[in-house]
Amino acid sequence: MAVSRTAGAGAGAGAARAKRPAQPSRSKAADAPILVDQLSQYLGYSLKRAQLRIFDNFIRCVAPLDLTPAQFAVLLLLEGNPGRNQTEISRTLGILKPNFVAMLDELESRDLCIRVRSNNDRRSHILVLTEEGAVVLARAKKLIGAKHEARLGALLGENNRVLLLGMLEKIAREF
Repeated sequence: MAVSRTAGAGAGAGAARAKRPAQPSRSKAADAPILVDQLSQYLGYSLKRAQLRIFDNFIRCVAPLDLTPAQFAVLLLLEGNPGRNQTEISRTLGILKPNFVAMLDELESRDLCIRVRSNNDRRSHILVLTEEGAVVLARAKKLIGAKHEARLGALLGENNRVLLLGMLEKIAREF
């Protein structure tokens, strides 16, 4: 049996309905940008906004390769750390196991990496960058260097870039 939202509060059909406040009319102020001055004083908020913009630019720069920042990071770690298992790589990147497994499925389906059962621990899988993965990674590095990192470098300048990297590393390491 369907129940009406207006029925049932006890007093029958003549019960007074709760009134909603009248909608304020749009003023000229509503067309102005929303002020985020107070939010911008919070470092976490500013870091997240910057991360969103940076990731958006990253994705546009490597669009021909269809790579996310996380996928690029995995391929880069596989290149520099041969013989590591998926738990080590996911832990290093801070990616939850279910999310990491789904990402590996995607990378494997594209022949960018493979999982090989470890000889030392049959429950563990060693991640290996394939030849195709190395080719895609090399192209990604070129695109990122020429477009993404070049844009960030031009925006910040080399001194500020180095300072920012140091500050971000300190937060990641000590916070």
